[in-house]
Amino acid sequence: MRYLPLAALLLVSNALADEGMWTFNGFPSDKVQARYGFSPSKEWLDKVRLSSARMAEGCSASFVSPNGLVMFNHHCAHSCIEQLSTAKKDFVASGFLAKTEKDEVKCPALEIDQLTDLSEVTDRVSQATAGLSGPPYEEARKKVFAQMENECAGGNDKVRCEVVSLYHGGKYDLYRYRRYQDVRLVFAPEFAIAFFGGDPDNFMFPRYDLDVSFVRVYEDGKPARTDSYFQWSPAGVKEGDLTFVSGNPGGTSRNWTVAELEYERDVTLPERLIVLAQWRGLLTEFQERGPEQKRISTAMLFYVENSYKALRGRFEALVDKPFFAGKVAAEQELRAKIEANAALRARYGGAWDAIARAKAEQRDLRKPLGYVGFGAAFSSDLFRAAQTLVRAAEERTKDNGVRLEEYSDARLPQMKAHLLSRAPVYRDFEILKLTFSLTKLREELGADDPFVHKVLGKKSPKELATELVRGTKLGTDPAGLALRKSLWEKGRAAVDASSDPMIAFARLVDPDARAIRKHFEDDVESVLKKNEELVARARFEIYGTSTYPDATFTPRLSYGSVQGYRENGHEVKPITTLGGAFARATGRDPFQLPDSWIKAQPRLDPSTPFNFCSTNDIIGGNSGSPVIDKEARIVGLVFDGNIQSLGGDYGFDESVNRAVSVHSAAILEALDKIYRAERLVRELRPAPATGAGAR
Repeated sequence: MRYLPLAALLLVSNALADEGMWTFNGFPSDKVQARYGFSPSKEWLDKVRLSSARMAEGCSASFVSPNGLVMFNHHCAHSCIEQLSTAKKDFVASGFLAKTEKDEVKCPALEIDQLTDLSEVTDRVSQATAGLSGPPYEEARKKVFAQMENECAGGNDKVRCEVVSLYHGGKYDLYRYRRYQDVRLVFAPEFAIAFFGGDPDNFMFPRYDLDVSFVRVYEDGKPARTDSYFQWSPAGVKEGDLTFVSGNPGGTSRNWTVAELEYERDVTLPERLIVLAQWRGLLTEFQERGPEQKRISTAMLFYVENSYKALRGRFEALVDKPFFAGKVAAEQELRAKIEANAALRARYGGAWDAIARAKAEQRDLRKPLGYVGFGAAFSSDLFRAAQTLVRAAEERTKDNGVRLEEYSDARLPQMKAHLLSRAPVYRDFEILKLTFSLTKLREELGADDPFVHKVLGKKSPKELATELVRGTKLGTDPAGLALRKSLWEKGRAAVDASSDPMIAFARLVDPDARAIRKHFEDDVESVLKKNEELVARARFEIYGTSTYPDATFTPRLSYGSVQGYRENGHEVKPITTLGGAFARATGRDPFQLPDSWIKAQPRLDPSTPFNFCSTNDIIGGNSGSPVIDKEARIVGLVFDGNIQSLGGDYGFDESVNRAVSVHSAAILEALDKIYRAERLVRELRPAPATGAGAR
């Protein structure tokens, strides 16, 4: 694997080449003009922003018709598809197509958000936190965030407002989203073609995946009118074409300090990789118990395998000596410039050492923090429902500005929707997950730990997990949902009086979980946020603000072009074809094409472009992002990156980092000739072009 050259790691300068996940109110149109001869206007950027969307659960999406049709990846819709499936009808395996509008089925727990407005609020945050540090700084920050979000939403549950920290606190924006919570499944292909090649092909190229799904957002029981949407390009792109990716990259660490990167390399990533490997083994064994066990655990196994491979790529980047040396050199250069100026040294000089001390404190806290404070010991959907009820009952009695962040007024509508979702719960699977996580609690904290004694008593992890899961009434059957709704509405008195064993268990562990989390927030997180803000401002003082901020799972736009790359001494072509998928198929999992594809092969044009790679800068969270051309037309759908892009969390190398997408022509070809989705094709296919500008 090849990582960034030293020059590319000097992130203090303007972003090089096609690098950058840019905010819509800071997009470098001049850079695009200089390289590609096209300058996106404000009107163009506004249209792209309003036509883009995100799944609140962690993927990107786009509106592709005026009737609320939304496109994203199959792997983003997987949870919905799985939740709508049964032992008798497995839509994950067989696919789903709504022939008519009445056949579109509501996803139990899916929310689509559209960014409608954004404004900078840095001055207000700075005024609220001026002169503060430690817990007072964090309390003031949370309070002003909650105030602005409440003012922005105005009590409207259809609006989500978020204060977004950019440049690690160097800049703050207020984002206002239109939220859609009635989301209905329209189309999903078979899992075999959505994830053709399976784990061996994951983060690789060439690829042959139809990783696409369509849903529709509804308002008042009818398809929502979406005035802003992307039109479709049937021809798509060819090698060398300019491309834009509009999405919500989940998070990058390109501006982290060396101390933070060392902690990631030496502590976080090795420990997470070990746990993910253990989960993978456990889930693989569970799948072998029978077809139903395989059906209900496939989504979780996919996410575990995907996370493992992604984190392994990040780890390999950080243990690459030249790569890390470049990070060290960049920090030393910035600190030397700060030290050379007395005024700057007084303002910012101590920030790096403060971050290093906070990370040392985090190292000591990490196990109780992870397993108790953030609940890794309690891996169960039923426990999460109980914890939500217990915590919401207490948090909702407090002033909005002092609550745990996830219980602020701005976030309660989504929390309530998840709590009251009809998504099925499988108790045998719940027992398996909870047993494993309780076992890890005992393993990591030690059998003599007071909290372990408090939780397990004389019971084994499996005994306790079985007792809790079998005994709770908080399922998603009608009676369970009615109980959840009643406890949510009646509040603290009802929750405190509940004898449900899972509720009682959540009450038991909550004081310890809150205490360790508060310790972290007061003594570690507040220090990190304050000093990351100082480092960001120091960088501004020296180098200016013409570079992009780290990703924050908020709307961003990247630009690039369709390009291959060189790997292991040979050229990788940027576009694959449908014919290549049939050539690659072996008839054995994971290279087995669905029967629908085998039967349709004579009708297909084998030269149709299937997948392509481009230099667009992406990261996790960009899954489902539309790829558009300069006319803001859909030319593709991002679903992956290549293996070289996994180090993109820490830097970008245009020579090898690639976004991997489904080609728009392949999507139409498959919908038309394989799935006979006439209604959907008519909705997507543009009317024949006439007059000037026709292609």
